[in-house]
Amino acid sequence: QVQLAESGGGLVQAGGSLRLSCVASRSIFSYNAMDWYRRVPGKQRELVATITSGGTTNYADSVKGRFTVSRDNAKNTVFLQMNSLKPEDTADYYCTATDAYARYWGQGTQVTVSS
Repeated sequence: QVQLAESGGGLVQAGGSLRLSCVASRSIFSYNAMDWYRRVPGKQRELVATITSGGTTNYADSVKGRFTVSRDNAKNTVFLQMNSLKPEDTADYYCTATDAYARYWGQGTQVTVSS
């Protein structure tokens, strides 16, 4: 069974930084891509960042220039470095991994940015 465990969320002031981590239960090379999503209650889920198995990255326009997705293959971990945080970044953040069969989700980590 695929397991993804996010961590690193918390409360931060606007302008601050956080780094989210997502540890996978198996080699991240086995996934086509790993993504970070966020969800605010009452709003549509948003794809924030993607990193493919080949290392290609993509970002939502709302976070470009502020967020960086990266990975540590040896530790089966994907990171989301979030800088210059804004109150509108407040959300539950989820890590996902996609292979040929399914998209797998972590349990999420909460990020709150105070103004």
